[in-house]
Amino acid sequence: MTKKFRRVAKDKKTGVPKKYLSGAKNKATKAAEIKKTAEAYRKGEYIDIKAVSKSRVAQNVTKKRKKRKKSTKS
Repeated sequence: MTKKFRRVAKDKKTGVPKKYLSGAKNKATKAAEIKKTAEAYRKGEYIDIKAVSKSRVAQNVTKKRKKRKKSTKS
């Protein structure tokens, strides 16, 4: 007997699971990159993991913290 999994909520425009696109600046670009990588994986082609990682980090929206200077009060 095969194991059954719950259905995942998918983005209507792209068909990619919503969770993969959450927090992206441009959801369409991120979805295209995910689909392209998945297709290459299925075909057994080479995937440049460093480039994929870099593009996914670039899509990230999380705000970067600024370093605070220590006050010089004594």
